[in-house]
Amino acid sequence: MTDLNRIFPQIILASASPRRSDLLRRIGLQFRVCISHIEEPGLNDHSIEKGVQELAQLKATNITKHYQTGLIIGADTTVVFEGRSLGKPKDHPEATSVLQKLSGSQHEVLTGVVLIDLDRNRRITWCEKTTVYFRQLDSAEIEDYVASGQADDKAGSYGIQGQAAAFVDRIEGCYFNVVGLPLASLVRQMRQLAHPAESEV
Repeated sequence: MTDLNRIFPQIILASASPRRSDLLRRIGLQFRVCISHIEEPGLNDHSIEKGVQELAQLKATNITKHYQTGLIIGADTTVVFEGRSLGKPKDHPEATSVLQKLSGSQHEVLTGVVLIDLDRNRRITWCEKTTVYFRQLDSAEIEDYVASGQADDKAGSYGIQGQAAAFVDRIEGCYFNVVGLPLASLVRQMRQLAHPAESEV
């Protein structure tokens, strides 16, 4: 994506997530990381889609005070099961409980993303949704997975890019969204941000 780096010579990722950084590197983007140290408010279960977008904007907007130029990318991901947001587990018992709920069921992964173009004074915000179907898990594999530490610091207590890949029966939507950043829509929105008139043709 060298053309995007020419369009946006300075790209700033407002996230401490190593998974999001890895995804941007995969598509050839050059960027810097600036972590937004904010206290994240809890999500309202009645408007989770709106909430993840607001959190993404909060993270990215917090970074604007450090830069006068560039494109800032902010994102927030959550897992939704039976209408409730499942954030990062507080401890291993909670992670075990969450995976027991997800076993043999479907859930949704929502990522709110915001792009703030400081040079053109434009921004775009959207929410990507992916449906994930888990096969039936037995208690031993859940316990082994949680003990491995891979459930730690993961929304929904799992990471699809690790050992939990074996939990997933199928998905509907963007795989990379489940990892933490919807790459196809990200690139599409970056191009629209740079050339809004062309995207309307």
